[in-house]
Amino acid sequence: MPLGRMVEVDGHNMSVYTEGAGGKTLVFMSGGGTCSPILDFKSLYSLLSGKYRIAVVEKFGYGFSDVVDKDRDIDSILEDTRAALAAAGIDAPYVLCPHSMSGLEALYWARKYPHEVSAIIGLDMAVPEYYDSMNINMPLMRAAGWAAGIGATRFIPGVSESDAVKHGTLSDAEKDVYRAVFYSRTATVTMLNEMESVRENAKKVDGMGVPQLPMLLFLSDGSGGTGFDRETWRKIPKEYLSQAGEGEYIELDCPHYVHDYEYKAISESIIDFLQ
Repeated sequence: MPLGRMVEVDGHNMSVYTEGAGGKTLVFMSGGGTCSPILDFKSLYSLLSGKYRIAVVEKFGYGFSDVVDKDRDIDSILEDTRAALAAAGIDAPYVLCPHSMSGLEALYWARKYPHEVSAIIGLDMAVPEYYDSMNINMPLMRAAGWAAGIGATRFIPGVSESDAVKHGTLSDAEKDVYRAVFYSRTATVTMLNEMESVRENAKKVDGMGVPQLPMLLFLSDGSGGTGFDRETWRKIPKEYLSQAGEGEYIELDCPHYVHDYEYKAISESIIDFLQ
């Protein structure tokens, strides 16, 4: 039973979840490989939906959306997201809240359709320069996809215990849904296509220049799977932000999935920032 609403995009189903109401719409955009975006962000957006309208778009290959073997260049990803929001009746302007890899999509969106994006709140989001030196192990990812496809991941103890399950505020029932989604949405073909395109996408986003709009970036300590040391992980977005018109950052002493650890502090800072 999908948690969000299913809308048709490009002949396939995409899942869009909404909650709350208010003058501003916050669009949460998941990082690469996050199997259940709706539940992954819940600890944070549940603290914000009293003031704002919340939308979570689950890209193809994620959550309750269809797994589709299609090209994942940055334009294709962005147009899918925009079409899903339009089909769900969620109108711009948006405050984009990307985690990790979807930072590329958010930055591209703000450059390509500036009238649709009023601000970016980065949840340890990626900026293009990270991908100059990031080690992406495609053979390992394909092996994970193969293991998930034959059901082998079900026999690995604790593999479905994500940060959202272990550190967030999900109910026991929601944790069970998260685990169920995990087994069907690990290293899907759509996710693998996305990873194969990510360096090219980063180059394209970089070529568009830095968007000039209000940005608030939450920075993790770099642990939790980034592959970078703390100093380098924080230095890259700070340098990027220095080229934006109105940028600020907040350093957090927690791993990469910041919204599953520091949801309370992040929600308070978001409310201050948007006011």
